[in-house]
Amino acid sequence: MEVKSVGIVGAGQMGNGIAHVFALAGYDVLLNDISQESLTAALELIEKNLDRQVQREKISAKDRDQALARISTTMKLSDLGQTDLVIEAATERETVKAAIFEDLVPHLKPNTILTSNTSSISITRLASRTDRPEKFMGFHFMNPVPIMQLVELIRGIATDEETYKVCLGVVERLGKTAASAEDFPAFIVNRILMPMINEAVYTLYEGVGNVSSIDSAMKLGTNHPMGPLELADFIGLDTCLAIMNVLHDGLADTKYRPCPLLTKYVEAGWLGRKSERGFYDYRSGVPVPTR
Repeated sequence: MEVKSVGIVGAGQMGNGIAHVFALAGYDVLLNDISQESLTAALELIEKNLDRQVQREKISAKDRDQALARISTTMKLSDLGQTDLVIEAATERETVKAAIFEDLVPHLKPNTILTSNTSSISITRLASRTDRPEKFMGFHFMNPVPIMQLVELIRGIATDEETYKVCLGVVERLGKTAASAEDFPAFIVNRILMPMINEAVYTLYEGVGNVSSIDSAMKLGTNHPMGPLELADFIGLDTCLAIMNVLHDGLADTKYRPCPLLTKYVEAGWLGRKSERGFYDYRSGVPVPTR
């Protein structure tokens, strides 16, 4: 099977980045969202990011114009049914994702491959809510999508070899590298990354260090480009908490217990950069530690 057209559900931070890289790689992209405002904002951001790539001489002006011409938008989920590959990039809540797939299934072509950009939710469980678990995979991009080279490919228990090979070929055409993962909570990257972030929050919670000292220690002591608390703010503290809960519930091991301080920040609505407050306060334009 050859993939020529791609439907993307969700025009947020991940969805617009996925649309960007697929359009640049020559795929016809249909971007869906429940909000016209979100679709308009996504197109503006994609154009801005493509312009930046032109300025840095990563792509030509012609590449940019052709990529933009390949992207269409729709508020009707059913319109995605005629694409060859669907990537769901909606909010990281299983009930939302399952409802999307159930609504989409009646409109799909027989050979359309379904995938989810979930960072932690069971692929096997999501696939079971569709009529084609053998043609269902996890297709997990890293943020920001145009820059990060990795894509995690996650097979559910029913995913067939042809579906895996088609998705692997798509990743290669995008110019990215695939890491194959089995369907266990949080897969590879977040299985390792999120407990590290959670441990950094515990280090803050227990008073071992403050926000600045923890982030400086990890940046300078382990050569990380971003400290763990700064990274948590970038990802979104609600997303970090959701993934830790998936790990804790799915593996039933106390080492994955979310730090109470992380829960408190989320309850306060201090979700990081997107809400302008998290472990840092961004409202002045210069990040200021909140502890």
